Amino acid sequence: MDTEGELFIGPPHRELLDQVLDKWSLSVLSELCERPCRFNELRRAIPQVTQKSLTATLRRLERNGVIEREVVSTRPVAIRYLITPLGKTLRSPIDVLLVWASENMPAIARAREAFDMREETSP
Repeated sequence: MDTEGELFIGPPHRELLDQVLDKWSLSVLSELCERPCRFNELRRAIPQVTQKSLTATLRRLERNGVIEREVVSTRPVAIRYLITPLGKTLRSPIDVLLVWASENMPAIARAREAFDMREETSP
């Protein structure tokens, strides 16, 4: 990733960041950092997500080693999702991004308003 002090974001990095930092992944990771959850618990915790999107998100996160699926021996058999040690390492950088977003939302809102005003008045 680093090349003599330069930050290089190549296709593999971009793909990984797209998969780990997308809209639903952040919500899923937030929930799983608190406790392991079954699928329907995640659906209730993130009511805006569709079943299809949640399934796809869980598969991507599992493929990247960020969460794991655990079969629970109950009747009927249940699947529980938990964050992996690798997934836990995401907490700190994500928290930094969230703090940045919170601190800068007023400036971002002003920039958006100014942009929208310019767009409305341009020919």
